[in-house]
Amino acid sequence: MSDYIDPVKLDRLAEVAVRTGVNLQPGQDLVITAPMAALDLVRRITVHAYKAGAGIVTPFFNDDAITLARYEHAPDESFDRAPNWFFEGMAAAFKGGAARMAITGDDPMLLAGQDPAKVARLSKATSLAAKPAMGPIVGFEVNWNIVAYPGAAWAAKVFPDLPVEEAQGKLMDAIYAASRLEGDDPVANWAAHTATLKERVNWLNDQNFSALHYTGPGTDLMLGLAEGHIWKGGASPALNGVTCQPNIPTEEVFTCPHAYKVDGTVAATKPLAHQGSVIEDIAVRFEAGRIVEATASKGEDVLQSLLKTDDGASRIGEVALVPHSSPISQSGTLFYNTLFDENASCHIALGQCYADTIEGGSELSPEELKQKGGNQSIIHVDWMMGSDAVDIDGITKTGARVPVMRGGEWA
Repeated sequence: MSDYIDPVKLDRLAEVAVRTGVNLQPGQDLVITAPMAALDLVRRITVHAYKAGAGIVTPFFNDDAITLARYEHAPDESFDRAPNWFFEGMAAAFKGGAARMAITGDDPMLLAGQDPAKVARLSKATSLAAKPAMGPIVGFEVNWNIVAYPGAAWAAKVFPDLPVEEAQGKLMDAIYAASRLEGDDPVANWAAHTATLKERVNWLNDQNFSALHYTGPGTDLMLGLAEGHIWKGGASPALNGVTCQPNIPTEEVFTCPHAYKVDGTVAATKPLAHQGSVIEDIAVRFEAGRIVEATASKGEDVLQSLLKTDDGASRIGEVALVPHSSPISQSGTLFYNTLFDENASCHIALGQCYADTIEGGSELSPEELKQKGGNQSIIHVDWMMGSDAVDIDGITKTGARVPVMRGGEWA
């Protein structure tokens, strides 16, 4: 671990991830996935998990060098395969009551020099194989959480002008601040923050808008909302009855758009780091929910490949509202990591919807979800389209307009 990473801050992150994030219950098993670089955080999470009464903590690691070895030496057919047995094992763990924790912190540019076609093929194969394990997450059947570790390669991308170890320390400080861990009682910080998010959620659910209208530079979008949509945000109870905070940090309230009722243009307000590439200046046009035109000043080939992943990849499955004044936005830092960058700006997600953002959605079949407007896909990729120059109106069932955001702030 870098000498510049404050061990006290790292330990506090681990404790909050266990107590507030996943909210691990006595006797509950915990499955962790993480980059090898985050070993020190995994060790600290494990300590706090067992202190909380964990049954068994089982970590699984990935490693950048091992990942690159596959691209450099594996036979071509390897890129159409993924370890189904691994994801089926995770699914069995969740069915048995285990909680899930994911640690992010990988090199966002790891695959930048690799064949984009192989990257896309392996991503698709992995997404298909992962469906049994992702189902309980997407359906919010189990308590789960994502937190971040300041890996060296990631830190060097975010703070390229600093020596790597100093960059790691600065990224740790940024993670700490964004994750609301400062002060005497970070658990109380999160309780207060969740209460604020719930106020916004309750207001939006009371309004029960039929659509949202976005206007701003390069953006004029009418976004229909799914039938029976439910706004969510902050800590929420999973179907197993455990209230957890899935993302640390989080600033969003979100719901399910109608996959077939989105029309107009959208211009991204931040770059998107995806599969080792940075896609810049995304601009798309929707017709009847589908993206029919898409351009980017950089990484357009990656964007086009993403949109062709499957039938639902060119439609959206999530819409989220985030004020421009969020701590992550105000930090002025581009993290090249969706967990952080999506919480700096209003955003939409291409691909799979979250079933629990439709009333009774977890009990609906895929066809029933589709009838209500829920999108189906093997991808879920967030990209940012909010700023201090974007206004949002809610459209009521009678067609009346209600200000939701003005200049990127709650109206």
